[in-house]
This record gives sequence, C-alpha cells and structure tokens, in this order.
Amino acid sequence: MSSNFDALVSELATTWHSTIPVSEFMQIRPQQFDGEQLTVAAPLAPNINLHQTMFAGSIYTLLTLTGWGLLWLMQRSHELHGDIVLADAHIRYLAPVTGAPVARVSWPGQDLSPLARGKRVKVTLDVTLWCADKLCAEFTGQYVSLPGSHK
Repeated sequence: MSSNFDALVSELATTWHSTIPVSEFMQIRPQQFDGEQLTVAAPLAPNINLHQTMFAGSIYTLLTLTGWGLLWLMQRSHELHGDIVLADAHIRYLAPVTGAPVARVSWPGQDLSPLARGKRVKVTLDVTLWCADKLCAEFTGQYVSLPGSHK
C-alpha cells in the first residue's frame, strides 16, 4: 500500500505544478503521506522576504495547498472524485520562518462517501507550519469538495 501512496504523492506534485504555477515557482513538494497525515515542504530561498524570513503569502499558500492536498489524496486513495475549493480560512503567524519550512496536516476522520452519491463534502483541516522544532504558523481551512468530473 505504501508504494500506492508514493505514486499518489508524486501525482499530487505533478497536479500542483501543472495547474497552480505558483506552487512550482515556490518549489512546494509533498514529502510523505501515510494514509492519514501529509507532510509538505518548500525551500526558504524562493519564498524569502526583505527580512530574510519566509514571506507571509508563501506561508499562506503552502498551508492552503497542504490542506487541499490532503483532501485530494484522501479522495484519490478512496477512489472518489470531487472538485476541491477552499471556502474559508484563518491563519495565525506565530514566529518567523528562518529555515526550511515543513507543513503538516492530519485527516480528522471525515466521511467522504457522500461524494460517491453526488453530494458535496465539507472538511475542516488544521495545518501547522514548523521550522525545525518550532511551531511558526497555524492554519484552519474549510474545504468543500463538489462532485465533479475531475480525476
């Protein structure tokens, strides 16, 4: 099953970079998915600001895509399809990001089966951003997945 997850992680990176160009510029890369938790990284260099820390917009984008990516991976791993949008979000910037940022998100146990019946699904995800062992940002996003034709 792990190799299936590895293939999904690779497909997620390709999907991001081909459909959301800023993700490729920012060098956002999903690192690991175990069926419940997703870890995503991006180097500091292309996301730096005038203070030599990570730009707030890059932090927001990284955390938004991490949550989106987990929902996409969960749908794909359960052979479900839906068009995912971010409906609402809140972020707290807690500390400057001075090194390699790593975003983490865990699946809250949400049932995705309504998608198979042509109904939308709402999922609230809490995403954290770490720099070494320091928590630098917290993001809560409400994602909606609408039954659609996207694979």
